[in-house]
Amino acid sequence: MASAGDQAFDYGFLLGITEELQTSQALNEYLSCRSYVAGFCPSAADAEVFALLGRPPLLHHVHALRWYRHIAALQLGPETPPELCRKGKRLLPPWSPPTGSEPPKLKLYNSLTRNKEVFVPQNGKRVLWYCCGPTVYDASHMGHARSYISFDILRRILMNYFRYDVFYCMNITDIDDKIIRRARQNYLLEQYRQKKPTASQILKDVLTSREPFQAKLAETTDPDKKQMLEKLDSAVSAALGPLQGAVESGTSDAVLLNHAQVLLEEAKDLLSDWLDSQFGSQVTENSIFSLLPKYWEGEYHKDMEALNVLPPDVLTRVSEYVPEIVDFVKKIVDNGYGYESNGSVYFDTAKFDSSHNHSYAKLVPEAVGDQKALEEGEGDLSISADRLSEKRSQNDFALWKASKPGEPSWESPWGKGRPGWHIECSAMAGSILGESMDIHGGGFDLRFPHHDNELAQSEAYFENDHWVRYFLHTGHLTIAGCKMSKSLKNFITIKDALAKNTARQLRLAFLMHSWKDTLDYSNNTMESAIQYEKFLNEFFLNVKDILRTPTDITGQFEKWEAAEIDLNKSFYGKRSAVHEALCDNIDTRTALEEMRALVSHSNSYMASRKSARLMPNRTLLQTIAVYLTDMLKTFGAIEGTEAIGFPVGGNGESADLESTVMPYLRVLSDFREGVRKIAREQKVTDILKLCDSVRDETLPDLGVRLEDHEGLPTVMKLVDRETLLKEKEEKRKLEEEKRRKKEDAARKKQEQEMAKLAKMKIPPSEMFRSELDKYSAFDDKGFPTHDSEGKEISKGQIKKLRKLYEVQEKLYNDYLQMSQNGS
Repeated sequence: MASAGDQAFDYGFLLGITEELQTSQALNEYLSCRSYVAGFCPSAADAEVFALLGRPPLLHHVHALRWYRHIAALQLGPETPPELCRKGKRLLPPWSPPTGSEPPKLKLYNSLTRNKEVFVPQNGKRVLWYCCGPTVYDASHMGHARSYISFDILRRILMNYFRYDVFYCMNITDIDDKIIRRARQNYLLEQYRQKKPTASQILKDVLTSREPFQAKLAETTDPDKKQMLEKLDSAVSAALGPLQGAVESGTSDAVLLNHAQVLLEEAKDLLSDWLDSQFGSQVTENSIFSLLPKYWEGEYHKDMEALNVLPPDVLTRVSEYVPEIVDFVKKIVDNGYGYESNGSVYFDTAKFDSSHNHSYAKLVPEAVGDQKALEEGEGDLSISADRLSEKRSQNDFALWKASKPGEPSWESPWGKGRPGWHIECSAMAGSILGESMDIHGGGFDLRFPHHDNELAQSEAYFENDHWVRYFLHTGHLTIAGCKMSKSLKNFITIKDALAKNTARQLRLAFLMHSWKDTLDYSNNTMESAIQYEKFLNEFFLNVKDILRTPTDITGQFEKWEAAEIDLNKSFYGKRSAVHEALCDNIDTRTALEEMRALVSHSNSYMASRKSARLMPNRTLLQTIAVYLTDMLKTFGAIEGTEAIGFPVGGNGESADLESTVMPYLRVLSDFREGVRKIAREQKVTDILKLCDSVRDETLPDLGVRLEDHEGLPTVMKLVDRETLLKEKEEKRKLEEEKRRKKEDAARKKQEQEMAKLAKMKIPPSEMFRSELDKYSAFDDKGFPTHDSEGKEISKGQIKKLRKLYEVQEKLYNDYLQMSQNGS
């Protein structure tokens, strides 16, 4: 056979061979170095040799046999001459691609449009992201965790799931009205303590400082703030009483000083405010204002590391960017959107908003004119009457603030001053990310005025209208349904939260809620996260135990029955659903529910195989477990390199620990099972109890859980020691409760039996005689005839009493019978 233009095969030499075996051998040698399968109809030479052979060549004549079968397939029949073949050249049939379906695109809720928008980075897969960092003047709390864990989850998913190249920049606010006030107050209070004031001096100063505090309390209308102030006032009042009483009674100096120190601790907020109002203007050293934020920034980073929050690629501090901020403000003024007033510089919102290319308050336009929000944005130290009168409009905000006595200051073209709050983010983000970024993140309460002012001044600087493409704002965090606020002293620090729950449990709680909605931090929320973690962990432990079961290499690939096909279909369905959920505004709540459903299906599959005394399909379960582990790693809920499940032991120790310990545990488990078998056969209960003690008492202390299943090998699981000890304690409590209930039931039963026996001992003739409050006369059998008032008992009443008498008579006779029988 030959294609068009090729020289035809020459089979002529075969015609001279008469021996059939030699013909087959010669043909095989001839075809071993030639190509003959080309898809054409047989040539005349093919047909002639085909007829010559008469039957297929031997099996070891591989090339000849392949040719023979090919010619036979092309022939319409063994007698059909090649000239009857009318197909000519055989062509590939037409092919068309599948219709397919449009894959879902990632959408993010953009605060700029208040809608979910398709995420399109400005430069391919490169994503520039700026996040507003903390103002470091106190301990980080769960409100901070709400934002930074949520953004860490979003960041990890964009990087590790959607494969974007994310460049993440975050700031630290270390120059701020709150920081300045707190630093001054801490400094002045420490100075006050160092002077070692007498008890009478402390009492006098606290009483003096309480007057303006109580005036402030009387003026406060916000119910949450008023409640906080009232609570503080009550604590001070409670501490005042003992000291005042001790002063009046002439108690010893030691006792007086002890009461004074208690009062000083309770009244430190009042005293700090009063000291600041008296002496705050005398604090001028810049270093005093840098010590406080430096300390709390360090604590913040420790908290973030403990929460497994990735550090930013770039961290900027306001104190390190003052020259850039000054230049930024100068250009805004030069562009016509800022003005100087009494050494301060303000942003001209009216001028900016009237510009053809600009719009003020893109995020919350309805909030323009909200004086409360604007004043909070300016800061407590910047809303005095003289400062407010410097502005052309009440909507204008400070870019640069002239420093007052008692405030840190830096040189500028407008005199000594300090940066406004909003300008810091614009200048620092602009320095690092340029004139436009893809994502800007922050808490929901920062939308107005902070982020709206950032947008305005940045677009005034760059003369564009797209400084931020996507604004992402995390939802509020409440504490058991109540508002949380550092200023209200109603907050839980991250350290306190981590003392109750692990970082993974906190992260799972956040994953189980939408990142953009309010999250309630409560016992119920955390219990849900704990149970979800336990649910997943048990699945991983069961799969790892199955994978440890010895098998040869072929045993790893078992035939799939309907159960495996169904589970695999579920796996790909849930995997697709997880992807769709993540594309839909990174909906981790739905993603985790789909993962839960996949685990439930897998558990049902394992249970059904177990009940049938069959091994589950190892490869399928391993594939599912690896996928779930990878997703949890993507979410930041698993650290380490182990392929399946949560790490056991310290970070990075899990894989080594498991591979090292498991062979020894297998030996121990097999030995124990052998001992139990002998003990059951010979009914040696003490040995069985000892085996149970090893399982229930000894191994949990080492982080090992053994699970015995009738007729099946013992399941071995490496579990966190603290988790096992907690389970052990809960089991002990349950058993104790069960024992107590059993004892209570036995005691109650015994009491009932004793009461019944006591009742049985009473002769029927005596049962009514003791009830003199009801009856006054009886017949010779002890049956009542008259009531307590001497009236004859009615026939209806006698009928009822007769029934009671007969019942007692029967009980008494039973008692007599029991006594005679000695029971």
